[in-house]
Amino acid sequence: MANTQADRVEDHGLEPGQDNVTVLGLDLHNPVFFVSAIVIIAFVVFSLLFRETAGAALGGLRVWLTSTFDWVFMLAANLFVLFCLVLIASPLGKVRLGGEDATPDYSYSGWFAMLFAAGMGIGLMFFGVLEPMYHFNNPPLGVAPPVVDGQLIDDPVAVATAREMGMAATIFHWGLHPWAIYAIVALSLSLAAYNKGLPLSMRSVFYPIFGERVRGWIGHVIDIMAVFATLFGLATSLGFGASQALAGLNYLYDVPNTDTMKVVLIALITCAALGSVVAGLDAGVKRLSELNMLLAVVLLLFVIAVGPTLGIITGFFMNCWYYVKDLPTLANWVGREDDAFMHGWTTFYWAWWISWSPFVGMFIARVSRGRTVREFITCVLIIPTVVSILWMTTFGGTALNQFLAEGYTGVQQTVVDYVPELSLFRMLEPLPLAGLTSLIGIVLVIVFFVTSSDSGSLVIDTITAGGKIDAPVAQRVFWAIFEGLVAIVLLLGGGLAALQAGAVATGFPFALLLMVMMYATWKGLRSERAVAQAA
Repeated sequence: MANTQADRVEDHGLEPGQDNVTVLGLDLHNPVFFVSAIVIIAFVVFSLLFRETAGAALGGLRVWLTSTFDWVFMLAANLFVLFCLVLIASPLGKVRLGGEDATPDYSYSGWFAMLFAAGMGIGLMFFGVLEPMYHFNNPPLGVAPPVVDGQLIDDPVAVATAREMGMAATIFHWGLHPWAIYAIVALSLSLAAYNKGLPLSMRSVFYPIFGERVRGWIGHVIDIMAVFATLFGLATSLGFGASQALAGLNYLYDVPNTDTMKVVLIALITCAALGSVVAGLDAGVKRLSELNMLLAVVLLLFVIAVGPTLGIITGFFMNCWYYVKDLPTLANWVGREDDAFMHGWTTFYWAWWISWSPFVGMFIARVSRGRTVREFITCVLIIPTVVSILWMTTFGGTALNQFLAEGYTGVQQTVVDYVPELSLFRMLEPLPLAGLTSLIGIVLVIVFFVTSSDSGSLVIDTITAGGKIDAPVAQRVFWAIFEGLVAIVLLLGGGLAALQAGAVATGFPFALLLMVMMYATWKGLRSERAVAQAA
């Protein structure tokens, strides 16, 4: 086959780890590792010493970014979805990641398990029950609230409209847009590494634009931004996971729900993640992801079976329609004026997904060699969106049915009191085997925590090792520890609000970078298609 990977390595002169330095047996990229590590350590120390100052600064930064640059987040997310759909339909979808003769490294089942565990596991557990109920109570797009002074209004049409909007807004936040963000980063990295023979690092994606200059300061800045975005995006998810797991333990077993216990729980789960780090990708993340996928499917099927089964089945198709119908307005294609909702929820979500994208994208790239672009985009974009709709319909739809049809106010009260970490357990409470299913929920959150921490440390280590995927394990251990530390200092400094602020602060500059990445990916795919046609 013409223009082999070896030829391309010789053409561009870039190899994994070529600018690395060896320190105490570690293989580190200079200056990406040292700048990233020093800034992260300084942030942890400052936040621990000046907790109130750090929390206030992060909170103010989040409000400023989401209100001033909301249009950037909305525009970027919409462009990502459009770009992915164009790739599916275009001849570029025939390009195979790794070359025409490449074959997939993992089966569909193993691949899907790792995609989902890395992509949204903790978030679906945390928001799957909470968000439909919250948006039902406080619907966007000017829809009237159906609950006034704690009482459901006597207007079936208004209640049905609020329910529709609650599900549509929830699915909007967990559907095509976030998965399009992940797909673009993962596709860009896969193309650069497997088809162009470039190091598996964020800077490599921009080679079609900057050429060998990515080896210099331009590449250093790109990789350092990716490290910060990944670390803070992960810390946000780990903080949500720790809060929910501890709330469940408190609810079931009266474990004290204090800051000290949150620190202890994060420390214990980080230690478990370190064990997975040492075990490696196939023995660690893959097995844990498959275990978690099995538990998630069991819990999902259980709720479908013992909950409002017919309502869930019919609701799935209705919610798909609500999502499609309300998507143009929610996505701001035709204009929306509910700024408070958009700033508080949508722009935060887009920033969160963008900050997660280097981590999830690189991890997906690691396990996606051998797929065609069309197969890759379809599986990463469409299938997870459908699964997310089913998940939200099952868990959120059951909570809404409990409130509207059965008069059970457990989940409703978590929205009124805003104790979001309890929503899942309150939904499970009136169902059979509540103790067992709640325990499964806690285990799911913890294992998602472990796989996210392990996968995240793998990605950050790859970036800070100059694209090497076989760097010493001690480096991944270092990053796994600091992921836990950042989650701890953000929780202590301002709770969930500080976690969200950290994700927004790092997500904004990376959103600009991703828009440039789309152009680089388009150029790379066109050149790859030309090579295949000439072969």
